[in-house]
Amino acid sequence: MYIKNRVPNLLTLSNMLAGILSIYVGMTGDLALAAYLIFIAAIFDFLDGFAARLLNASSEIGAQLDSLSDMVSFGVAPGFIMFKMIGESHGLPGSGSTLGTVLPFMGFMLPLFAALRLAKFNVDESQQTSFLGMPTPAVAILIASFPLIRGSLYDGQGLFYQVITDSYFLLGITFIVSMLMVLPLPMMAFKFKTYGWKENMIKYSFILVSILLLMMLKFVAIPLIICLYLLLSLVIYLTDIQT
Repeated sequence: MYIKNRVPNLLTLSNMLAGILSIYVGMTGDLALAAYLIFIAAIFDFLDGFAARLLNASSEIGAQLDSLSDMVSFGVAPGFIMFKMIGESHGLPGSGSTLGTVLPFMGFMLPLFAALRLAKFNVDESQQTSFLGMPTPAVAILIASFPLIRGSLYDGQGLFYQVITDSYFLLGITFIVSMLMVLPLPMMAFKFKTYGWKENMIKYSFILVSILLLMMLKFVAIPLIICLYLLLSLVIYLTDIQT
C-alpha cells in the first residue's frame, strides 16, 4: 500500500527531473534535446495524474508537488528555450546594442506567468472539468516545438522558417501565450469522467486529428494543434453559454 501511494509522486518527480535536464542541456546549446525533454516531462505529467486516479492515490502533497514540477518543466524550461531562441533569431538590433542584449530576457515572461497561472489553479476549486487560462503544458509543448521546427526546416529556409526564427515573432508569441495563461478563458481539459464516445466526442476527435497532423507534418503540426485546441475551447465555451 505504501509503495502504491508513492507511484504518482515518483512520476511527478520524473517530470521535474526532465525539466531540470531540459534547462541544463538548453543552456549548453542543445535546444533540440531540451525540447524533447519537455515532451518527456509532459508524458510523465500525464502519467502521474493517470496513476493517481487508477491507484486512488491522490494526496495534497502530490497536488503541490505536481505544481512545483510543472513550474520547472513547463515554466522555467520553456523560458530558457525562448531566451536562447530569441538570442539566436534574426531581426534583433545590431551587435553591442543594449536593446539587442535585453530582448532575449523577455523569454522569462513565460515562467513568471506560468507561476501566476499555477498559483491561481491551486486556489481555484472550479477548475475540475475545464481550465481557466491556457494550461502550462500546452504552452511548453508549443515553445518546445520551435527549435525542432527550426531544425527540420533549416535546409529549405522558406517562409515558415523565416517567420519562426524572427525575433519579433518570438517576442509576440511569448507575450500572447503569457497572457493566455492568466486570462480567465475556459479551456478544454482532458479529464475523462467516462470513456464513452458520446460524452467525449470532441476530445476524441481532437486527439485523432492531432495524431493525423503529427503523422503528416511532424513538428510543424504542433502550433496547428495548439491553435485547434484554442479554437475548440472557444467553440465549447460559446456553445455552453448559449444553451
